[in-house]
Amino acid sequence: MTISKRLYRSEEDKMLGGVCGGIAEVYDFDATLIRLITVALILSGISPIIYLIAWLIIPSESELKNKKKVKEVEAEKVEEDE
Repeated sequence: MTISKRLYRSEEDKMLGGVCGGIAEVYDFDATLIRLITVALILSGISPIIYLIAWLIIPSESELKNKKKVKEVEAEKVEEDE
């Protein structure tokens, strides 16, 4: 299920924070491959901080869905006011 090409943390395909699962869903990759690359980068010392920052700043799938619903409701209100 894709919301759009907007990056999000997956809530269905996650091991820790859903960052790798979200990247895999949005860009249509195998989540296991993304996880293996991430683990290799973390063990090499390149990305532990990057992963944690991504976990904090990338919105979850439900947050994006809620924002989309809010925008739709606001658009309906604007149409009703006109």
